[in-house]
Amino acid sequence: MNNLKAFLLLATGITITLFSGCDTNNIIDNNISMPSRNWSYVNKVKAVVEITEPAKSYNIYFKLRHTADYGYSNIFVLFHLRELGQKRESRRYEYRLAQPDGQWNGSGSGNLYTYTLPLLTNYKFPKAGKYELEIEQNMRDNPLKEISDAGIKVSAIVP
Repeated sequence: MNNLKAFLLLATGITITLFSGCDTNNIIDNNISMPSRNWSYVNKVKAVVEITEPAKSYNIYFKLRHTADYGYSNIFVLFHLRELGQKRESRRYEYRLAQPDGQWNGSGSGNLYTYTLPLLTNYKFPKAGKYELEIEQNMRDNPLKEISDAGIKVSAIVP
């Protein structure tokens, strides 16, 4: 009887762990590894998302991971958004990655620091269709050293 209770408790715990990690509101969530932890201008992070419900609001995030040896307390990126076949819109962002005392703002795991940074919040796409999202690093250094990976996350906002 004790073995059965232990098994059921373990099975319940595993099931809860598996399902609690799922975010069904994510439309896309990707990461691109940077070769030798060097983010060059040519290594643009791209994603194509199909919007079927333009009345919904979405959050679009820039995802970043860097090592403790990253040489700056900030990062500049260019974000490009366009409906396929149309003119793209571009915007430059600056994100603070560290406090003035050098403490990283991201969550740390070993030597890596992880960030999920907002690009557009509560954004409504103009109409249904496919949209291309693109992020490129916009720092003076090329390549930008000690960047492990970067990505794009798009989540639908549930009312």
